[in-house]
Amino acid sequence: MQTLITNTRLVTIGNSKGIKLPQFILQKYGFTNWLLLEQTERGILLRNMDDNKLSYKETYKAIKEEQEDWSDFDQTLLDGLE
Repeated sequence: MQTLITNTRLVTIGNSKGIKLPQFILQKYGFTNWLLLEQTERGILLRNMDDNKLSYKETYKAIKEEQEDWSDFDQTLLDGLE
């Protein structure tokens, strides 16, 4: 993937600051009204919100409904820790 570096400036939006993103970037990544802003060690990462992603509550409910057998892992929990 080719790295794109562009200069942009902060703009005032009420009592906050924001940045303007070029239209081609909005279209390329499917950005609409909401983004996820993630702070990392290397800087700020903007990501598209994944509407198909389950909430924590929905995830736990789905796991419970699957009723998978995890007993195979009981034997290996203490391997090498005797």
